[in-house]
Amino acid sequence: MALVGCAPTGVEVCFGRDEIIVSKTDTKGVITYANDVFLRVAGYSERELLGKPHNIIRHPDMPACIFKLLWDRIQAGHEVFAYVVNLAKNGDHYWVHAHVTPSQSSSGAITGYHSNRRVPRPTVLEGIQGLYRRLRAEEGRYPTRMEALAASSTMIEDMLVREGVSYDEYIHGL
Repeated sequence: MALVGCAPTGVEVCFGRDEIIVSKTDTKGVITYANDVFLRVAGYSERELLGKPHNIIRHPDMPACIFKLLWDRIQAGHEVFAYVVNLAKNGDHYWVHAHVTPSQSSSGAITGYHSNRRVPRPTVLEGIQGLYRRLRAEEGRYPTRMEALAASSTMIEDMLVREGVSYDEYIHGL
């Protein structure tokens, strides 16, 4: 859930196909850098974002299991691609195709994370939105966040097994 108290408006904000939203965080997910595209699309000033948790832009329609998968992967030192709907400061939303990578010191220790986000292909969004609706519906069936997360994580794992693909293969195949 976003840390700002605004409710989603249902209005989609768009950014250019040639633009890239960039942010960097520390190992706890606290924003240490935000480029001008990120600031403009999300509707925040640099001062409002720097030092804040990246989940300040988390849209309530995002399934928790997608963020768990993302965090598990990058904390283990792997890159991850994901489709994410974000919440702008005013409650509008914007979809991104995110590529998140760990930043490492010369000794290989993870020092933070770097995310580049582009405009997703519209044909991909239909399928992703349907999947995310099903995952959120599954999460909504459980009384606690932990039970909801476990159920939606199992749901996505089962889907990948049924389709015979890894998460990466699924995302890249869309």
